[in-house]
Amino acid sequence: MKPVSFPGAVVFTVLLMLAGAVCAQELPKPTEGDFVVHNFRFRSGEELPEMKLHYTTYGKSVADGNGHVTNAVMVLHGTTGSAQQFTGERFAGVLFGPGQLLDASRYFIILPDAVGHGHSTKPSDGLHAKFPHYDYDDMVEAQHLLLTEGLKVNHLRLLMGTSMGCMHSWIWAETYPDFMDAVMPLGMSARTDRRTQSDDAQDDYGFYPH
Repeated sequence: MKPVSFPGAVVFTVLLMLAGAVCAQELPKPTEGDFVVHNFRFRSGEELPEMKLHYTTYGKSVADGNGHVTNAVMVLHGTTGSAQQFTGERFAGVLFGPGQLLDASRYFIILPDAVGHGHSTKPSDGLHAKFPHYDYDDMVEAQHLLLTEGLKVNHLRLLMGTSMGCMHSWIWAETYPDFMDAVMPLGMSARTDRRTQSDDAQDDYGFYPH
């Protein structure tokens, strides 16, 4: 797995801007679904008997003769966001269409709603302050379960993340270094202290209702 350097991320951003200027097309149609994880155990030791993970996808997975998925790309959203932030004209409209950088006819694009966000399980579903305390590592583990057990994806061609998703991508690179070919963290410094961010996530999402 080869992390993409920040100059590479800058080049990608410039290409995205140019694509938006000249290549905007009709938006491709996404598919949405839910995967339920049973008896998910958090790092805090707490457990949920059922945890729903919502996701949006474009395209279809392709595997080689050994069952190795070769075309999956996952994009992770930021704090308070959801997969929906990537389905509009400014992202999907310039990236996922025919001939674009992440053409959905070539790639299987996965946009998960992180735990505590969007249509995935979150405190405001009913548990509120009794919801298990969780951190970024729990969120990444849930994403890994969604891929491997829910979507049957055993390898990523590329992992991208913005803001909080950027932090998740660093944890992915550390925890599952052989799971992806490349990681592109967008919108956060490599020097950001992971423990600080994890503690912030627990404070923001583990204790307060959404």
